[in-house]
Amino acid sequence: MTYGPIDFVALEFQSDQLTGEILPVLLELAEKEIVRVVDLVVIQKHEDGTHEAVEIEELDAETFKLIDPLGIEVSGIVQVEDIEAIAEGMEVNTTAAILLFENLWPIKFKEAVIKAQGQLLVRERIPDEVVEETLEIFAREEAA
Repeated sequence: MTYGPIDFVALEFQSDQLTGEILPVLLELAEKEIVRVVDLVVIQKHEDGTHEAVEIEELDAETFKLIDPLGIEVSGIVQVEDIEAIAEGMEVNTTAAILLFENLWPIKFKEAVIKAQGQLLVRERIPDEVVEETLEIFAREEAA
């Protein structure tokens, strides 16, 4: 089986509960087979600085009902060390979601490259913040 690259994303929300506001976009990406969510862990950091991590199978029924359409299969790739590192950087009274999602769109492209007897030489992801900063620098230099 061919896999696409997997992204590890941790998102922090200024609330003690997830509201589900990002879920429609995530569902759309999954339905269009652009990504597949392979793991999800929710972390709540309390006022006293302690935290609690909840895996998919431990979510309350209402929250599980919201994310169930994603068809997440718990992969176990997110480890305790990952959870601890994310929790350490969180503010108190916040909630974080750790998502692992497989990028499905590169699979067909990879198969086409292999069929054409090509091979990958370099793969690197440039963060959007770096792209935006670079374009701002270019714009300032051009305006000067």
